[in-house]
Amino acid sequence: MTEKARRDAMRFWYTGIRVRDLERSLSFYRDVVGMKEVRRGTMPHGGVYVGLRLPGSESELELNYYPKGNRFATRYKRGEELDHLGFVVKDARKTFDRLIRAGASVALGPDSKGTELYVRDPDGIWLELCQG
Repeated sequence: MTEKARRDAMRFWYTGIRVRDLERSLSFYRDVVGMKEVRRGTMPHGGVYVGLRLPGSESELELNYYPKGNRFATRYKRGEELDHLGFVVKDARKTFDRLIRAGASVALGPDSKGTELYVRDPDGIWLELCQG
């Protein structure tokens, strides 16, 4: 790393995702996943953002909601998709089962090839459950 790169070091802060229904997504990430709200605000163009964090984590998930009529409230288009969010959990299978019972849908379950377990949030975004 160059001296300039060290001086200008970047630190990853958050991942922002666009959600269709803020309360539904908040309920999922807060009540089911266990994240805590750490910041909230209104954007100059009328959108609302909510920052969430898991206890013990420095990284945030930012939910971005844009009301109908807002220039950012568009249909999802190819290239706008988020690949997935990764979560380290003590017991991936137990967490997978809990999330499914709470309303998440299966993206890649325990019967698929490989050891990865993925669920979909209310907007279809994949959450990877990493055993750790």
